This record gives sequence, C-alpha cells and structure tokens, in this order.
Amino acid sequence: MIIGSGGAGKSTLAKELGALLHIPVHHLDAYYWQPGWNPISREDNIRIQQTIFKSESWIIDGNYGSTMDDRMKACDTIIFLNYSTIRCLYGITRRRIQYRGKTRPDMGEGCPEKLDLQFIHWVANYKRKNTPAIKTKLGLLKDKNIIELKSPKQTRRFVKNIRLK
Repeated sequence: MIIGSGGAGKSTLAKELGALLHIPVHHLDAYYWQPGWNPISREDNIRIQQTIFKSESWIIDGNYGSTMDDRMKACDTIIFLNYSTIRCLYGITRRRIQYRGKTRPDMGEGCPEKLDLQFIHWVANYKRKNTPAIKTKLGLLKDKNIIELKSPKQTRRFVKNIRLK
C-alpha cells in the first residue's frame, strides 16, 4: 500500500511499481469518488477494499484513514511518501494545471481536477496533523516491510533499485 499527502505522487508511484512488478494497481480515489465528486458510502468503500484484498497481489494508493488499518493488516509492504509540505503543495498545483478541466486517470469518472481551499488546507497541514499518527501506527507493525521515502529523489532511487533486480 502507498500512503502520503496529496501531491506526493502516490498514484504515479503505484502505476510505475505496478508496471515494473506486474501487479494490479488500485487507486482508492477512483473507487471513492463518483461523478460530480460524490463519495461512495463507508460500507461500499470497505466492501471494495475487502474484495481487492482477496486478490493474490495488489498495489493500493490512497489515504482514507477510516480504512487504513484494514489495508495495513492486509498488505505485506507499506510505502509512506513522507515529503515536505512545500513539495506536496507544488504537486497539487502542478496537477491542477496539468489536468485543468479533465479527470485524472487515477480519479473517478466525472470528477474533473479541482483545487479548493479545503484540499489546500489539508495538504498544508498533513505533515503536522496526519504524519505523527501514521508514524505511530507504522512503528507498531512488526511483520510488515515499511519503506519511508522522504523526497522524490529518494523515490527515484528506490524505483531504480527495483528495475535493477
């Protein structure tokens, strides 16, 4: 599973790893958001993820704190993109420009890219509000392969090492 702030590149990394390792990739945003930015129910979100967990292998990118513990139990590897706030704010701004008026490939159909104050605020506060709890959860896991990547450069090196294997 891949977690981290918005704009860190979770979906990009998931696609890259999926292609390299020949593992199906599941973008939680694509399941969660229905046309017009309407969310699915918590029950449907849980059901979809439970179905994915039954597969032999999978890569899931996305946060969704209400189901994070379930994903942590089901996975064997957790990649935490723990990038700087500035880098993530840059990522969401770049993404907004790149997909202006279009729906990203890793997003639910009918959800054109947007950048609102609520999302900017969430990204701006992610490191302070979300990261401590995530690091605590990761610290309690003893039977998982946990990879914390702190910069795009570190992530590129990680992917390059996988290519070399």
